[in-house]
Amino acid sequence: MRASLIQIGVNDGESAESVESRRRRVASLVREQEGADLVVLPELWTTGAFAYEAFATEAEPLEGPTYEAMAKAASDAGVWLHAGSIPERAASDSGSAAGSGPLYNTSLIFSPSGELAAVYRKIHRFGFDKGEAVLMSPGTDLVSVRLPDTTLGIATCYDLRFPELFRSLVDAGAQTLVVSAGWPERRRAHWTLLAQARAVENQAFVLACGTAGTHAGVPQAGHSIVVDPWGEVLAEAGAGEEVLTVEFDPAKVAATREQFPALKDRMLGLAPPRRSATP
Repeated sequence: MRASLIQIGVNDGESAESVESRRRRVASLVREQEGADLVVLPELWTTGAFAYEAFATEAEPLEGPTYEAMAKAASDAGVWLHAGSIPERAASDSGSAAGSGPLYNTSLIFSPSGELAAVYRKIHRFGFDKGEAVLMSPGTDLVSVRLPDTTLGIATCYDLRFPELFRSLVDAGAQTLVVSAGWPERRRAHWTLLAQARAVENQAFVLACGTAGTHAGVPQAGHSIVVDPWGEVLAEAGAGEEVLTVEFDPAKVAATREQFPALKDRMLGLAPPRRSATP
């Protein structure tokens, strides 16, 4: 299986692209990956993951301009496309005016025919008491996507710090864990460590795609990475813009789980723990 992780730059200042010009550039990069099986984009690449003030102003409906551009790019290239994430302005449940619904950090996954295959709204929002954590609503649903040769489990950036999400994805059948991110450079060591940990503990491939550049004054880590089920780094990007392409064998997941069947020895999470008798 061939995967391409497109580590684009999202930059501040006078040289920054408009959202529309970046959308066109990214669509062109996706088309250049013809022959790949899977293409992955970073988190919030239309705005920048730390450009909090742009979330509301650049928010789109689910089937907005990024949806349209990425659906066509996936179809033109004939690839499965994880189109990164966008700030989504959802419809209001109350039926009030357009643009008044909640904001989500929403990932879109397209089939090679350009059909929408899945939508994932980020569950764990970063920022503690500011930024994304207060501006955006949390998603509630785990999302996996069946490809011909593997099943993808979908996660976004800060999700990487929560192993229970990934274990739940594996329980749902995921064999390849795909993480779209806007991870800061100052915590790059965590990025690499956690990507390898999620691969080893779940005996799964991890494909983690980050961004280059600087988002709202926050330098980005880059270093998109592909890790196999034993924790071996198959490929890693540098800090700048790069398309990281790697070939991997999805059958290695089943082989690893058979050779070292640690997942079968789980004692917690499968049933309520047995309580000690009280005197």
